[in-house]
Amino acid sequence: MNAVANRRERVDAARNRVKILTAAAGIVAAKGVEGLSMAEVAAAAGVGVGTLYRRFGDRSGLAYALIDEREREFQEAFLEGPPPLGPGAAPPERIRAFLHGLTDRTVEQLDLLLMAETAAPLARFGGAYAAYHTHLSMLIAQARPGADGYVLADALLAPLAAPLLAHRLRACGVTAERVKAGLDDLLAAFTT
Repeated sequence: MNAVANRRERVDAARNRVKILTAAAGIVAAKGVEGLSMAEVAAAAGVGVGTLYRRFGDRSGLAYALIDEREREFQEAFLEGPPPLGPGAAPPERIRAFLHGLTDRTVEQLDLLLMAETAAPLARFGGAYAAYHTHLSMLIAQARPGADGYVLADALLAPLAAPLLAHRLRACGVTAERVKAGLDDLLAAFTT
């Protein structure tokens, strides 16, 4: 295959990806995550179901793709954005801003994250979680040298697991603001 054909194939693949994600987002907005079927997404996007399965694997892969853009924005904000979420603020302030931002980000896409995080037993602990954990471990080490930042990062991230957060918000009447206040208390316990 020559370079022009390769480039055209990549352009077509990128165009299909946009069509697929637009169709999937529309279905999720109209019917919720429960209404997300690979066949319906393929039909709405005007592509074959096989294309969808090859590209995304399954519904959880499609959910991750829908989550991806928002996730990239969040990661860019805490890695390179303005303080206090980004560099330039004191470590405790950055940790607090990160946890509050992650709470909002999780609530915003809770149903998609719930589906993605429960697709397999260890699905939650993939790429984004690893980035969050590394970031928090580093900030904890700066905020409190000698503390076990590795374990404390898990303790701070645990309340933001999509299944637990969905349960607390929907079944227990806990608000996102209460979750943030609890995280603030936990943070204060080891940074003061």
